[in-house]
Amino acid sequence: MDRAAITGELVAARAALHVLLTTAGPADLRRRSDSTRWTNHQLLFHMVLGFGVVRVLLPLVRLMGRLPAPVGRGWAALLDAVARPFHVVNYAGPVVAARLLPPARIDALGGRVIAGLERSLQRETEAALRRCMPLPTRWDPYFTEWMSLAELYRYALTHFEHHRRQLTFGNAGRGPTTHSER
Repeated sequence: MDRAAITGELVAARAALHVLLTTAGPADLRRRSDSTRWTNHQLLFHMVLGFGVVRVLLPLVRLMGRLPAPVGRGWAALLDAVARPFHVVNYAGPVVAARLLPPARIDALGGRVIAGLERSLQRETEAALRRCMPLPTRWDPYFTEWMSLAELYRYALTHFEHHRRQLTFGNAGRGPTTHSER
């Protein structure tokens, strides 16, 4: 794993998010995104939420990666079993958040969350980055049955780039991509 490359991509994602949120006008934010039920405003919050989910999953992978494999598989199966309620919350959260949070607040939140991931990545040991855990594959098409901590950091960037291409204003979906999407 190239820690410096992923750190650079996190820095670039933070900068891209800032540009997106500071250049989108009110009409841009209200416009429907491409291939989702969200507006651009809602999708931008969802993109930040993806980084937040990774921050929550990191300690879980650190713990579950030390436990016997059947424990992790059981946990992933339980999470897969509640995929339907997860998807409802995953959709509704950005809808509500976009009503409550102006772009500047989403930008500040995203900046803090991504900067936290950057710091966390720098503290990880090589052994920790190799630690794996099963993830609920019904939750996200980019989750795989077994993902390492390093792959989880990369997932955050893949999720961001996937949704950035769905934004429908300016050059939002056509900017430079991270290494994970090339």
